[in-house]
Amino acid sequence: MNHTLPRIRPVVSCTLLVVTLVAGMTACGESDSHPLAAKPYDAADEISSNTPDGGEKVDPDKPLEVSVDGDDGRITDVTAVDSEGRHLAGELDADGHRWHSTAPLAAGTRYTVKVSMENDEGAPGSRTLSFGTAAAKRFLKVAFGPQAGTYGVGQPVTAELSAPVADKAARATVERALKVRSTPAVTGSWYWVDDKTLHYRPKDYWPAKAAIEVSSELSGIKVANALYGAPTKALKITTGDRIEAVTDASEHSMTVKRNGEVINTIPVTTGKPGFSTRNGVKVVLGKEYYVRMRGETIGIAEGSNDSYDLPVYYATRVTWSGEYVHAAPWSTGSQGIANVSHGCTGMSTSEAEWFYNTVREGDLVSVVGSEGETMTPFDNGYGDWNLSWAKWQKGSALQNDTPDRMDTVQAARLRPQV
Repeated sequence: MNHTLPRIRPVVSCTLLVVTLVAGMTACGESDSHPLAAKPYDAADEISSNTPDGGEKVDPDKPLEVSVDGDDGRITDVTAVDSEGRHLAGELDADGHRWHSTAPLAAGTRYTVKVSMENDEGAPGSRTLSFGTAAAKRFLKVAFGPQAGTYGVGQPVTAELSAPVADKAARATVERALKVRSTPAVTGSWYWVDDKTLHYRPKDYWPAKAAIEVSSELSGIKVANALYGAPTKALKITTGDRIEAVTDASEHSMTVKRNGEVINTIPVTTGKPGFSTRNGVKVVLGKEYYVRMRGETIGIAEGSNDSYDLPVYYATRVTWSGEYVHAAPWSTGSQGIANVSHGCTGMSTSEAEWFYNTVREGDLVSVVGSEGETMTPFDNGYGDWNLSWAKWQKGSALQNDTPDRMDTVQAARLRPQV
């Protein structure tokens, strides 16, 4: 087969002339007879690949290879794109005779491969290949949280994996595929809480009235040996006003702000010695109009001086172990004066009702000035904001540093403390 054109390498010089305008004068430029100006010919006979004929599915564990014989010319460009629009990375040998993929093929998809070449006479040729890859047998599923809805500006995004991922390279593959987009835009990062759980938060709190979309591009992507990403349902959430409640345990007072402006100051009581309320930033986990609170659920012996069994109303939960902001009509004489609770933040019934109706899941509830320990990041609710941004970034598999792993104990879902 001869697809050659004469090898012409014209040297064209443009000289500025003052001339009378003559119709039909040719513009100064390269001749249309240059080989690269020719329409690429069908190079199916010169370009070959390691994909099977007859529609047989390709093993996604094997690399894609495209080649030309050295006597036929050289490859100049290869683009391989799957049905999701994802480009397959690859590398061309120095002599231009072989291109091979440098990233795993996706499973259960179709690829379109466009190959450009130049033959030994300088004429351009091209070939388009199409093939399907075999479906995966093992899938890694991802479930995003929270549920769709409107949340406070402290709400982290979560990703729960169906199988553990411990290898750092595999974690990086997963993390690159999990996308979080916010309007207004924010700087944020994922943190590997454990082998199956990731949390995402911005450097600072989410903006008020933000729109957040969470999605996965992991479908068909190889994560580890024979383990491929499964399709994942995207998540859309929004944020409301920025509500922040800060309790100063030493002053027995809570200050509540909306978008930076104080909207209420409430006399409160917090944990007494031996039951001190946790310091640090917490996030509202939920609201319960009525909760029965009993001392034995937090290790207090029934019948002891600290024992209690109380009906509690307007209870806003901030830890899984039972710390609430709630109505405490039995301690109104101490509210604003002394700390007499077993760890919760108590206030009058009317103030608790107001607080209950004002906050939503994801709003920020902080405590300062307590003799208690600081809220832990992950094992008792959302304490994510108690890690500095520098430490948070170390929990990402995409950072150069080794992730700052925290061996997290699954939270004991204990009953409330008052």
